[in-house]
Amino acid sequence: MSIEAIFNEFPILKSDRLIMKKIEEKDLEGVFAIYHNERVFEYCGIIPKHNKDTVRKMISHFERDYIKRTRIKWGIFLNDELAGIIEAFDFNQKVNMCTIGYFLAESYWGKGIATEAVNVLLAFLYNEGNVNRVQAEVMPQNESSKKVLLKNGFMYEGTLRQATLWSGKGIVDLEIYSILREEYIK
Repeated sequence: MSIEAIFNEFPILKSDRLIMKKIEEKDLEGVFAIYHNERVFEYCGIIPKHNKDTVRKMISHFERDYIKRTRIKWGIFLNDELAGIIEAFDFNQKVNMCTIGYFLAESYWGKGIATEAVNVLLAFLYNEGNVNRVQAEVMPQNESSKKVLLKNGFMYEGTLRQATLWSGKGIVDLEIYSILREEYIK
C-alpha cells in the first residue's frame, strides 16, 4: 500500500460527471443539508447533526483526520453542487486494505452517483494507492448500498451478528462486502 500516494497531497478524483474533492468551509450549506437529514443516516452509525456550528467543526475534523493519515473524505460534486460524501478509512498497511463508506444527499438518490463515485474511488485506491483489498460494512436492511457495491464487483462475505455498536442504532449486525485488487484489475 502506498500511503504516501494517498496522503501526500489531497487527491482530486474525476469521472465524466463527478468531481470528488476536499470538503471546505465554503461547502458548509451542502454538508449541513446532508447531515441534517435523518433519512440519510437511517442505515448508518452516524447521528444526524442539527446545528451548523457542529457541522462547521466537523469539516475541520475532516482536515485533521487527513493530516493524521487516518481517514480521507471527499465531497462528491455534480455540477458544482455537493451531492454526497465518500470516504476511505481503517487503512491496514500490514495486509494492504481499507474500508470505504459513502452517503448522498436525498435529492441525489437513485441517479447512479454512488455507484459511479465508488468506481472512481476504487480506481484511485488500486492504481495510485496500491491497495489489495477494499471492504465495506453495510446494515442488512440497506438494500440500496448493497446494490452499489455489487455493481462495482464487491462480493458478499457474510454477516457479523451483533458485531458493533453504532451510534443511535445500538448493537447491530453488519454485512461485509469486499473486492480484491485481482478482481478489480482484470
